[in-house]
Amino acid sequence: MKKILLALSLVVNFNYALASGGGGEPLIERHWAFEGPFGHVDKQSAQRGFQVYKEVCAACHSLKRVYFRNLEDIGFGADEVASLAAEYNVPDGPDELGDMYERAAKPSDHIPSPYANENAARASNGGAFPPDLSLMIKARPNGGNYLYSLLNGYRDAPKHVEVQAGMYYNIYFPGNKIAMPVPISEGQVEYIDGTPATMEQMSVDLVNFLQWAAEPEMEHRNHMGIRTMLFLIVFTLLFIVAKRRVWKNVK
Repeated sequence: MKKILLALSLVVNFNYALASGGGGEPLIERHWAFEGPFGHVDKQSAQRGFQVYKEVCAACHSLKRVYFRNLEDIGFGADEVASLAAEYNVPDGPDELGDMYERAAKPSDHIPSPYANENAARASNGGAFPPDLSLMIKARPNGGNYLYSLLNGYRDAPKHVEVQAGMYYNIYFPGNKIAMPVPISEGQVEYIDGTPATMEQMSVDLVNFLQWAAEPEMEHRNHMGIRTMLFLIVFTLLFIVAKRRVWKNVK
């Protein structure tokens, strides 16, 4: 009986940890278009999310698993992608003299990191290392709700909690103390499509973009899964009918 109670306790605590993201507070639960077997990418929202990443997050966080050409999957045109890529410089070479050089990025290049290496990133952020965001949604349990909650979880620390210099209080972050300052604020970006840039809107758009970045094949996989299930259902019914006809005279 003790073993059963212990097992139940572990299950309850594990489920609570997933729901809370490890920060002690239950995560904010939202319905996301990308959830479930019929999930899809909200491309307009993902495009706005890329704008939030580019204008806000890219100063500290890399997105090294995403290539500029991949942005066409969320609705950017080829000319837009080429123009976006040309705003960045990337290392290349060696040239005929054996020297490395920089050139304007092309759609075939991945989105460059803001720092040359991890040590440079830590030196610029008080010792903290801003994680790459390419797989962030998949790297956290309940990733969409976790990131949305984290972005909206900054609070003034309670009087009994001491927050060290360079740290911030977030009710959804594990341990509640995070080195990242409040990343977004009302009206911080001016959306190209005219959508009001509220905290909620920017948080939703960024989650949709990073979900796509972490799982760009999601829609294709879901469509293939649905077609496969329909195929199996139809052929199962045909096999049942065929069996009954073949064996109908056999007792």
